[in-house]
Amino acid sequence: MPSDPNKPLLRLTPQGEQVRPVGGPRSVPRPKPFSQDRQRRLFAPKFRRLQEVLAHDRSGLELRNDPAALAPERLLVFEVRGSITDFAQAVQRIGGLELVDEQELESDESDQAPVAYLLVPDIRALEQLLSLWQRWLRGQNLDWGQTRWRDVFGLLRDLRPWGPQDRVQQVDANFLREEVEGRGDDELVQLEVELVYRKAPEVAQQQQQEIERAVLAHGGRVISRAKIDEIAYHALLVDLPVAAVRRIAERSTDSIAALEPILHIRPQSVASSIEVVEAEDGRKVAPGQPSGSPILALLDGVPVQAHRLLRDYLSVDDQFELEKDVPVDERRHGTAMASLIIYGDLNRNELPLTRKIHVVPILGPGEQFPGNKLIIDVIYSAILRMRQGKDAIAPDVIIVNLSVANRRRPFSRTLSAWARLLDRLAYQYGLLFIVSAGNCRDQFAIPAYQTSSMFEDDEPENRARETLKALGNIVADRRLFSPAETVNGLTVGACNIDAVSSEDRKLARVIVDPYKERIMSNPSSALGPGFALAVKPDILLPGAREHLRVVDNDPHIFVVPASPGRANGLRVATPPSDGRENLEGFTNGTSAAAALASRTAHRIHDALAAAYGDQFLGLSAIERAVLLKALLAHTAKWPEDTADFIRGVIGPLGGRHHARQKDNIRRFLGFGIVDPEEAIACADDRATFWATGFLRPNKCVRVEVPIPSVISGQPRPHALSATLAWFTPTAVGRKNYRTVRLKLNEPDGLEDLGVRPHRAQPDYNQTNRGTLFMRRWTGDRAPVVGENAFVRLIIQRERDLGPIVDEPIPFGLAVTLTMPGVVGIYEEVRQRLGLAIRLTA
Repeated sequence: MPSDPNKPLLRLTPQGEQVRPVGGPRSVPRPKPFSQDRQRRLFAPKFRRLQEVLAHDRSGLELRNDPAALAPERLLVFEVRGSITDFAQAVQRIGGLELVDEQELESDESDQAPVAYLLVPDIRALEQLLSLWQRWLRGQNLDWGQTRWRDVFGLLRDLRPWGPQDRVQQVDANFLREEVEGRGDDELVQLEVELVYRKAPEVAQQQQQEIERAVLAHGGRVISRAKIDEIAYHALLVDLPVAAVRRIAERSTDSIAALEPILHIRPQSVASSIEVVEAEDGRKVAPGQPSGSPILALLDGVPVQAHRLLRDYLSVDDQFELEKDVPVDERRHGTAMASLIIYGDLNRNELPLTRKIHVVPILGPGEQFPGNKLIIDVIYSAILRMRQGKDAIAPDVIIVNLSVANRRRPFSRTLSAWARLLDRLAYQYGLLFIVSAGNCRDQFAIPAYQTSSMFEDDEPENRARETLKALGNIVADRRLFSPAETVNGLTVGACNIDAVSSEDRKLARVIVDPYKERIMSNPSSALGPGFALAVKPDILLPGAREHLRVVDNDPHIFVVPASPGRANGLRVATPPSDGRENLEGFTNGTSAAAALASRTAHRIHDALAAAYGDQFLGLSAIERAVLLKALLAHTAKWPEDTADFIRGVIGPLGGRHHARQKDNIRRFLGFGIVDPEEAIACADDRATFWATGFLRPNKCVRVEVPIPSVISGQPRPHALSATLAWFTPTAVGRKNYRTVRLKLNEPDGLEDLGVRPHRAQPDYNQTNRGTLFMRRWTGDRAPVVGENAFVRLIIQRERDLGPIVDEPIPFGLAVTLTMPGVVGIYEEVRQRLGLAIRLTA
């Protein structure tokens, strides 16, 4: 049944905080140590040289002059077989030794989970490491608190200084080569230089000055600096001549890539772009009457504030003074995103939001990031100005839309500084960041077709199969764009849904619809998984039905995503053109999908505020933010025919590969496609409940969900679903970055309810890797429901990973019970709860 605005979501109250049940310790197989003979052969020469030099040069200067030596104040890489439990604590027991980062490495046949520990020792720490190594070689016991070093020495695969190959990753070297190709040696190129983060301010300042001198010596200049201690980030934005950049791309030892204070050198961040096309005269609308302070912020391009669809709804803070540099007719991105957030797809004729939105332009000329500031610093400054202290200019904002990404930073195992920043700010200020997954618009091959006519004329089902097979072969090349790997934020991919009429659909020419009527993620929508193999993208929303265009056919066809249009786009406000104003055009992609997700989160907030008033608005910002996160994701589902389609095409085939099959499905679909109307209100045959609260360390709470007797004895399809969301504090530079895990236990009574875990959802272990936990149970057997029956859900806080986090952790819970076609479900449970709810009509 369709959602009914007069059936708002129903509040539940968590009860009975108690100590969580303690299970037995998890049995984690320990990696097998290498033989001592091997370790002596490989690493004794490094330690012997260290010993010999320190015997006559206590300063370590001779070691510093040897780039291959273990030297003081040099970033060293301890590469080990498997991770070392509590290694960070062991490092802290050696004075003068800093643990900069823990990185998971690519697995291989010999090592399934290798880890690299990045350490900076001073001279005292080096002497102590030498002593520990010598004692380990002699078989002597190590002192209390230092026994982890026995594991390090036994599992050590490699020990080396951090070098040019580490500072310039292959993907970054490729981008740099593209950037300088065909350009003169003296032309300047912008680079982002990230320094090894050092806690001591004086050491950090010395490092920065060393890099600044080197930049000047190579004919460059420093444009901007940023140091954000909360995320262990220290970086410079610099200009360097093309000749110097070529040497960096080559990882030459006479380039700044050889400088020891540098952690990474990357090309300047480049914003992902959108297209807004086929501009035409827009509709006339009555003046808007938004009220209340903004709860949603849009960090995007400069919008056309005078557009009649937008002029009453924007509160613009041009704190980076970008508006003056962007011609009005080029303000596509910010205008389109604002339009989608306020009105949705204009083809659907939905009501606008009830409040203004707070807009901070972060894209300058060419709809690119500012050339005079690091994008991390831009985002940080924008959020602090909005929410920090008594001078905050948008203190009520709890939803932040980021429909922009760095297309030069595809995610690969390690979190970007941008993602780390969002995670920190989400927890610190209670902000739900809604982030686009990114659009991969590079061409790709579909080897099954030699010509474009073969592709166009093939049967739709076979064409869909061959398109998906082609994408399945290149998943590694279509990864999320930074900061979409955010752990606390919600990442949005695009599915091929829009409101184009059947008549307008016929206007598509030369371009091909790869999936026809099958609901699917768009071919350009970036794929997961996320950090630590978490489900990413989290959810999918409409990004228009993306078509493909053939660009080459030698030796087979290559295709690219086609431009949006009337036949395959979302309708949005667009900038003036040729003297015409108040125009509307068409767009698509994950940027648009993220904007629609933010709109849905705002509408959920509005509905709860209307129904509960101060009961809801009186909740803290962080409680409302995590609740919106849970409710927005809660309706996400895999279309079963689509899940079966992906399973059949990409596989692996066979009944023993369920987890791997689901892993491939979630790459494309995340947790599933969201139904915005179901997220906002209930129906006669569907009741959605919500709860929020905090959990202290090692505690759990119960939430009792009333089960209506009206479903008892009815053998028809029905479902129970639950979504738990939270924000975690983070441990920057640690393998256990997500320091707090919450868990929703399998509820009792599912047998009487006649349901079991639904097959079309991520595997249990896959859904437990982020900060969003979702489960769905379905069945068609008749439930057995007694008087005042309920299902009890237990939310528990697992043992903290690493040092105990003392703060209580906020959570939001959403639960839905439905038996389609059975009237009376909502009313029965509402009466049992006895809630005082204000109805809209």
